[in-house]
Amino acid sequence: MADSLDGNVLAAKSLARFGVAHMFGVVGIPVTSLANRAVQMGIRFIAFHNEQSAGYAASAYGYLTGRTGLLLTVSGPGCVHGLAGLSNAMINTWPLVMISGSSDQKDSGRGDFQELDQIEAVKPFSKFSIKAKDIKEIPSCVARVLDHSVSGRPGGCYLDLPTDVLHQTITESEAENLLAEAEKGRTFEETIVPESSEIEKAVSLLRKAERPLIVFGKGAAYGRAEGEMRKLVERTGIPFLPTPMGKGLVNDDHELAASAARSLAIGKCDVALVVGARLNWLLHFGESPKWDKDVKFILVDVCEEEIKLRKPHLGLVGDAKKVLEMINKEIKDDPFCLGNSHPWVEAVSKKVKDNLSRMEAQLAKDVVPFNFLTPMRIIRDAILGLGSPAPVVVSEGANTMDVGRSVLVQTEPRTRLDAGTWGTMGVGLGYCIAAAVANPDRLVVAVEGDSGFGFSAMEVETLVRYKLPVVVIVFNNGGVYGGDRRSPEEVTGPFKDDPAPTSFVPGAAYHTLMEAFGGKGYLVGTPGELKSALLESFSARKPAVINVTIDPFAGAESGRMQHKN
Repeated sequence: MADSLDGNVLAAKSLARFGVAHMFGVVGIPVTSLANRAVQMGIRFIAFHNEQSAGYAASAYGYLTGRTGLLLTVSGPGCVHGLAGLSNAMINTWPLVMISGSSDQKDSGRGDFQELDQIEAVKPFSKFSIKAKDIKEIPSCVARVLDHSVSGRPGGCYLDLPTDVLHQTITESEAENLLAEAEKGRTFEETIVPESSEIEKAVSLLRKAERPLIVFGKGAAYGRAEGEMRKLVERTGIPFLPTPMGKGLVNDDHELAASAARSLAIGKCDVALVVGARLNWLLHFGESPKWDKDVKFILVDVCEEEIKLRKPHLGLVGDAKKVLEMINKEIKDDPFCLGNSHPWVEAVSKKVKDNLSRMEAQLAKDVVPFNFLTPMRIIRDAILGLGSPAPVVVSEGANTMDVGRSVLVQTEPRTRLDAGTWGTMGVGLGYCIAAAVANPDRLVVAVEGDSGFGFSAMEVETLVRYKLPVVVIVFNNGGVYGGDRRSPEEVTGPFKDDPAPTSFVPGAAYHTLMEAFGGKGYLVGTPGELKSALLESFSARKPAVINVTIDPFAGAESGRMQHKN
């Protein structure tokens, strides 16, 4: 019928109607038509080689934009591959919806093509999942998963679209009525705010504290709380400590930044205001001996269950930006400021200066063959030289990420993406693509270990295909942590002549992979070569891979997590 449309068109219309601008995924049976229809509706579809990378891209897109990231996969194994991105979104609390095609409903349980109970498979990794069992349910299902993904604590949701539903048809007028009905029924949670009495308690604790500290994480960055956070820091004079992806919410170079005195700051503070950061392994669970046993935590989180789990001295349930706005208003009415001569500020400032001085002394050396510090310093200076808008930096790898976290400077919010709460390796290229799509005015610079790069290296073709301004810098030290580090006593057994489990091919020519697809590749091993490659690639703003040869014995096994391995 001329005025009819199928489930693919209705799903695409629903997504476009409800505000989706981008989708990431891998097409195939039965969702190729859905992707094509989405493009027709004005949605930009970024096609990947692997659902894992596409999922990581969708999750990071949700974080960077504050809007739901969309992942499209085929049925069965495609859905399973997509679980990497779905779970990554759940753990990092970023809004994502994974849409997977599934087998024909009438053939369920009979061994149909790529058959899997996908609703059951996604349960551990999603906050909400639903199957559209009829074409008429599609608009409502799309609206519900989108709304659930951003409500309360953001996270991953799942929509199942069976093959038979995608092939069903309805009239244009029926579709319009269903879309209007679904749009009318959408629910948006009101912003939760604490009672004013709770805000007064928080301010009183900060005011009376002898050694207060402000800690903020990517939850505050997701909540666009940078303006209120800067105001709080500068109004009170309290030192601050960002978590890795909170960096840039307040400039890393700010005089009250305590990152370089982290052990002192968390070990000696008596009151800690923690905003949009969980007291998990990244913050040593808020427990001694890393923290003082008597420290009083004021925990700001959008999720009441998180506050109940952590049992802080004071919990403030609410949106980070709104809560900080309330705290700032309370302080404005009765201001206080520690000042540069305050003993606590002086102690933190002195430790920061001492530690930075020692670090800069190490960074000033040009070590060849490269260690991690020399190329990282050159990369830092090249990035800072670009000014604003600052590039988005993507970092993964053990030593590469650890050293980069200490050396690279973030001056703007949401400009650092790394392995995150789960310590996920393989996110690099997906995150790069998401950053380039979400922030088309910014250069994207990935600083990757060779092992981390290898997880998703084929996606350099995706960079070229979509002409994305991404420069990937690979720290090539010949393996996981740096090649073969076994003692002679460990090299025994019938397969002792095999490469070590940590080893890759020495001198791998990663730059030629980019050249194979028409991008630019560089092989560098000296400061001059690296500076030249960075200058040229940053200026060109085109897909490039810079293969940096690193001493295979530089760095440490497991980076800074040796105690876990």
